[in-house]
Amino acid sequence: MNEAGTPGWSFLTNHAQVLLCISHDPGIRLREIGDAVGITERAAHRIVGELIADGYLSRERQGRRNHYTLRPQLPLPDHVVRDQKVGDLLAVLTSRATSSG
Repeated sequence: MNEAGTPGWSFLTNHAQVLLCISHDPGIRLREIGDAVGITERAAHRIVGELIADGYLSRERQGRRNHYTLRPQLPLPDHVVRDQKVGDLLAVLTSRATSSG
């Protein structure tokens, strides 16, 4: 654990965190994604490019900015949860409801 009492690792990959940023704001800039995820703008650009190349995102130019569209019906690429969709993951991660067991 680090000084703040949190682990030095994350349950979510940078790709998942980038998708979350875009799901919150489809017009978000790469610099803002990088700042939110804790990666460089260049790394954010690479990840967005990979997500577009694999069909998880599409990009449309709107004026001077990009607008991203998620494809939530696509399956997660992980073998363990291949029967789950991207939208299922985003729904769980963006839910404001909490369970106190």
